[in-house]
Amino acid sequence: MDVSAATISLTTPGANLAMREAARTIEGAVADDRANVEDRQLVDRCLSGEAAAWEEIVRQNSRRIYNLCFRFTGRAEDAEDLAQEAFIRVYRNLGSYRSDQGSLLTWISSLTRNLLIDHYRRTRYQRMTDSIDDEEAAPGHDLPARDRPPDQAVWSREVHDHVQQALTRLSPELREAVILRDLQDMDYKEIALALHLPEGTVKSRINRGRIELARLLKKRMGGHLGQI
Repeated sequence: MDVSAATISLTTPGANLAMREAARTIEGAVADDRANVEDRQLVDRCLSGEAAAWEEIVRQNSRRIYNLCFRFTGRAEDAEDLAQEAFIRVYRNLGSYRSDQGSLLTWISSLTRNLLIDHYRRTRYQRMTDSIDDEEAAPGHDLPARDRPPDQAVWSREVHDHVQQALTRLSPELREAVILRDLQDMDYKEIALALHLPEGTVKSRINRGRIELARLLKKRMGGHLGQI
């Protein structure tokens, strides 16, 4: 190929698009590296005894960790206790954080996830008995008819409650994948790092979790599911 042909090939729309995508990928990688360096500096300040650094770590991550705990347990009181326990675990293990293996948030989410799995195993019997009680109470329970719509805030609250209850019926591996992706808005790479799984396995669990969640919601809400 002569020089003029090579020049033309590099200026085609396809080539320009590929170059822009490559540039965005590089920019994203640089931004991630910069954020990880800042995380490392924050952790080092905390390890050196700077109280303000620990307060900053808690401030940056407390909302997301509480939400993760609440979505997993479905109970505000349990979520508060578990979020507090998660940060105790973070503080005790802060020296093991490695910025070259991911962001501080991903690392904290991984510790929290392990804590939630432990909690799930400890409370398995209680959930089994609660599930039996719920199934016995299920007949005759339905949402208000939509031809007589309730106040929108009430309807939204009911939908939220049904989704939360359905989430607690998912197995832990499906629940955590759905929560991290759809409710915590983490990307597949972050979830794979947090769960120590290949991205393909993460995507499979998310898809299976969504299907099972839809099945549970259909069972609970019937024809109202399509009106969410």
